[in-house]
Amino acid sequence: MRSIKFENITKIIDGEVILKNLHLEIPSGKFFALLGPSGCGKTTLLRLLAGLETADSGKIYLGDQDITHMPIHKRKINTVFQQYALFPHLTVFENVAFGLRVKNLKEHVIRAKVNNILKAIRLEGHGHKAISALSGGQQQRVALARATINEPEVLLLDEPLAALDVKLKEQMLIELIDLQDKVKTTFLYVTHDQNEALTVADKMAIMNVDGSIEQIDTPKNIYEFPRTKFVASFVGKTNIFEGVLTKKDDYFEFSVEGLGDYSIFIPEKRDWMIPGGHVLMSVRPEKIYISKKEMTGFSNHMTGKIDDIIYFGSATKYRVRLANGNVVHVFDQNDEHFPQETIDYDNTVNLYFQKENVVLLEH
Repeated sequence: MRSIKFENITKIIDGEVILKNLHLEIPSGKFFALLGPSGCGKTTLLRLLAGLETADSGKIYLGDQDITHMPIHKRKINTVFQQYALFPHLTVFENVAFGLRVKNLKEHVIRAKVNNILKAIRLEGHGHKAISALSGGQQQRVALARATINEPEVLLLDEPLAALDVKLKEQMLIELIDLQDKVKTTFLYVTHDQNEALTVADKMAIMNVDGSIEQIDTPKNIYEFPRTKFVASFVGKTNIFEGVLTKKDDYFEFSVEGLGDYSIFIPEKRDWMIPGGHVLMSVRPEKIYISKKEMTGFSNHMTGKIDDIIYFGSATKYRVRLANGNVVHVFDQNDEHFPQETIDYDNTVNLYFQKENVVLLEH
């Protein structure tokens, strides 16, 4: 397996700059997700790698090999699109075997390879069926089998689960992880769905609307330690506060306008932070403890009134309005049949969180 490298890629379509001097490296043999809003250039980047588009400038490498202008059929790269592009007149077996027949392999080799991969995707015994007789999830698995049976060095997945319902999508995400683990091929998964990317990826890149890469890291680090306001807001839900950094003896505080003398205790100062300057911070809704009672043991505490209550079954979402008019979102797990206290509309509540759960953001 070989790594992928995009080096100073620029792509202009109909006079609009889609990608500008983009640099991205994708490690070999990993499940890598490219996450960003619609129109940010994710699919364009994928098409450049597949050879379906040509970059206006820059280089694309597969390992040490420059494939920027290599013909599509010479790249060991396959793609699975939203529309599975299966052959309706062929059986499941023949759809999967198509690439092998193009290679003129012997019949016993084709049969062994197809049967092995049908077993791996849990479609053993379905080889004789017409594509129209399969469910959406089964058709997706056939598309994946056909794309991986030729053992490509890279498998590109462009919003492959967009047409599936929620439960089937969850099942297919697990099957994708299992398949990648079995075939060890580099998977590049393009999506605008943060939950999909967080679920499947070993590593992921976040693209902004202008086509730039905001952050590259593991899903856990991107969620827990977003670097910018865009990443914090785009990946999951969060609360963003703007305030002024103040120096207090041997520690720093974060003063939020409109909350009086109240200051937020923060983790260690970053190199780019200037005392007296404006700073952004993020606190995830599930990191905040909500109660009508006064409690101790937390670094930070603020009060507000309940605006909205949304029940999700496993959790309840509260919208709490602070004294300065800002709204804080809180996710509270419903882990007890009989909670010790009931929180209702217009109740005054206390919000608690630890300084370790405060993430300072670059502008």
